[in-house]
Amino acid sequence: MFWVYILRCNDNSYYTGHTDNLENRIAQHQNRTMPNSYTSTRLPIQLMYSQEFSTHDEALIKKDWVALTEYAKRKNSSVIHAI
Repeated sequence: MFWVYILRCNDNSYYTGHTDNLENRIAQHQNRTMPNSYTSTRLPIQLMYSQEFSTHDEALIKKDWVALTEYAKRKNSSVIHAI
């Protein structure tokens, strides 16, 4: 299974992510397992939304995994694209 999730950070910003193990991924955020991640300096986080899908492609609006991967690499992008 594949999950899409939205977290609310301590500074009231939001982080959207995806994973194949939601419980483990939330624990990684909470425990600063990835010290350079967006949420690591914005703890605590709160899970606001999650939805399960059969595949990662089903979780994408346009079903364009390549585009999502490219958008995720961008830093400080002020343009939001519907994927």
